Amino acid sequence: MKVIISQHVQKQFILLLKMYSLKSLCLVGITLILAGITVRSQSVTNATNKERVDTATYTMPHIIVTAVRAEENILEIPLAITIVPSMVLQTQRGFGIDGLLSLVPGVIGQSRSGGIDSRVQIRGFGARGAGQRSNAGTSRGIRFYTDGIPETEPDGRTSFDLINTVHASRVEVIRSNASTLWGNASGGIVSVSTVPASREAFADAGVSLGSFGFLRQSLLANTPMGDGQAYVSVTNTALDGWRQHSRGFQTLGTIGMITKPADQTSVNVFVTGATNQYEIPGPLTIDQWRTDPQQAQNDSTIYYPSFVQRDEHRNNSLVRIGTTVDHSFSIESGLSATAFVQSKKLERSERNTWRDFNRFHIGGNAIYRNTQILDTEMQNRVLVGGDVQFQDGAVLFYNLNPTTRARGTTLRQNKREAALNLGAFVQDEFMLGLLSVTAGLRYDAITYNNQDFINPLADTSVSYSRLIPKLGFTYRLAPLANFYASLGGGIEVPAANETDPPAVIGITTPSKSMNPLLKPIVSTTYEVGLKGITNMDHSFLKSLQYDAAAFYIAIENDIAPYNSGAFFTTIGKSRRLGFEFGGVAISEIGLTLAASITILSTEYIDYVIDSSYIDTNLAGRTSNYSGNEQSGIPPFNATVRMRYDMPIFSGLYAEIESRTTGAYYADDANTITVDGWTTISATAGVRVPLIDQSLALDVLARVDNLMDVSYMGSAWINPDITQGGTPYIESGLPRNVMLTVGLHYTP
Repeated sequence: MKVIISQHVQKQFILLLKMYSLKSLCLVGITLILAGITVRSQSVTNATNKERVDTATYTMPHIIVTAVRAEENILEIPLAITIVPSMVLQTQRGFGIDGLLSLVPGVIGQSRSGGIDSRVQIRGFGARGAGQRSNAGTSRGIRFYTDGIPETEPDGRTSFDLINTVHASRVEVIRSNASTLWGNASGGIVSVSTVPASREAFADAGVSLGSFGFLRQSLLANTPMGDGQAYVSVTNTALDGWRQHSRGFQTLGTIGMITKPADQTSVNVFVTGATNQYEIPGPLTIDQWRTDPQQAQNDSTIYYPSFVQRDEHRNNSLVRIGTTVDHSFSIESGLSATAFVQSKKLERSERNTWRDFNRFHIGGNAIYRNTQILDTEMQNRVLVGGDVQFQDGAVLFYNLNPTTRARGTTLRQNKREAALNLGAFVQDEFMLGLLSVTAGLRYDAITYNNQDFINPLADTSVSYSRLIPKLGFTYRLAPLANFYASLGGGIEVPAANETDPPAVIGITTPSKSMNPLLKPIVSTTYEVGLKGITNMDHSFLKSLQYDAAAFYIAIENDIAPYNSGAFFTTIGKSRRLGFEFGGVAISEIGLTLAASITILSTEYIDYVIDSSYIDTNLAGRTSNYSGNEQSGIPPFNATVRMRYDMPIFSGLYAEIESRTTGAYYADDANTITVDGWTTISATAGVRVPLIDQSLALDVLARVDNLMDVSYMGSAWINPDITQGGTPYIESGLPRNVMLTVGLHYTP
């Protein structure tokens, strides 16, 4: 009965959203925001007498964010931004980035097989990143950064090999489209810091054991170094896997040095390397999933040879050196810069072909900032910057040895794939009393160059460019409560593998040319929101942080995968209409309640496609999906987490979390449904002092899917239609446990 009621409530919310136009949505958002100002710590009247620069007086240090390309108060930014609560970093499983993002509204993180391979989307951007080809192990449409260094490639794809989820010290997520600051594929930003929050010397060593052969050893050591610090992070993780053919192994290490060679200058250096291997079990049909959700796709009537027979897997080895520099010329102005160089060796057994990729990835940026204080209530801040990323390398395709399932001796393709991304931006923020107005403009240009050295020879290139505007304002309703509204553009060019020519009926272009079906995704986002902090010193409720946003996204040329990502095509127009809420309440007795809720309505406005893309027997016909919901995007998502830190025993805590995802469609025709689900997780931990204040024992026990629910963890979008059925389901993990035991040493 609970599930039926939940789905009914979800449908009612979506119907309400569809009833409103953009104008009505804005009015609803403003009404909700104004209604929420009843709990203000100080009156607006008193706030008007404060200088603009005094805002920091009322804020706590942790609300300064850097994911907006300069340090700024989170309340002053006309974007939806979430700082992942520290309790999530402390208790998450740490194998897959989806665990970091469970409490971020607007974000869907789905584990595809229980390991590092995750599917991530923000407000629907990134939804098509599921299926075959380069969809496995990657995200698109969202930019990821580690310590200021981009994980995202020039074409907008991101692999998660170098993202350290175990020792992440801070995670900032921009949920609004941030293209004017970050450029191509900035439907959202996830910025991870591995720099320990404390400069003091310490060492953490731990071992984690869990279900399905989960084993991890980890070490984090930090020491002060002058005015800075140096640290080493190493993790080694192995997973046998619950599903057949879903083993995974990862070794990840980082050496970081945070230095201040001069009073006004900081230089940070990061050396990161990883080896990562994981098997891909493949999707299941509905009948296979109901019969045995643990099985891999081993049916040759569906895939020949099957995922098991061809040992479908990824083996990645990567090394990167990156540095960030910041220098302040004065209080008013400064310059920051980033540079990195990275090598990648990628091996894939995929679709009966062995693929070797040897690539290098280099890039950097430079940003100049200037703040002018014009009088006590007026100042102006300017950011001017540029970015460059370049990736190049050889791609060799071999036959797959039918006996050993390793690389064969026949070279099928010898290619070069290069991508260059250049961008420049300017942003001006003018602050007058309680009002702040931000305007920005960015120009991005992305070029692909592909060469093929096996007959027929090919040397092709394609370029995309776009000018992206942004306008936003914030208004201080109270010292710690701001209303904001924004209007911004976005661009996402087709990823490199999406430009491969489609082998379908009706396409007569040469087999080695670029995909003529694709255009860049162009979006416009309208958004209103409220964010704030309420401190109540003489109340049961100690503090309340809240963030609400309503948005409308109009999209042209959205890109849809077909045949599980075998090729891609462009959609005319679509739209997304949504509401998000996130909040954290902390009580005086050690009880913390955190929640995130996302309601999202999607619709294809103009979508007519050649039916032969779906079924070759339908050549010469068209299918009209206008009015359908967008595939791969759940209309409802909610997480509620409660934590209790026991005052009578310092260091002892317990958590319980509920995660709910609504049902959605796996295909644009809206004929294949992915069932909604709810799971519950529980965690308990303690730190026990052993030797004075220098040595402590840390113990953490976690149970995921406590009620052992059988659910569809993820799905392939617009899957293959085969004679053996339509495989699209990736099974979610059943009940699983993890126990971590560690030692914390402080000299």
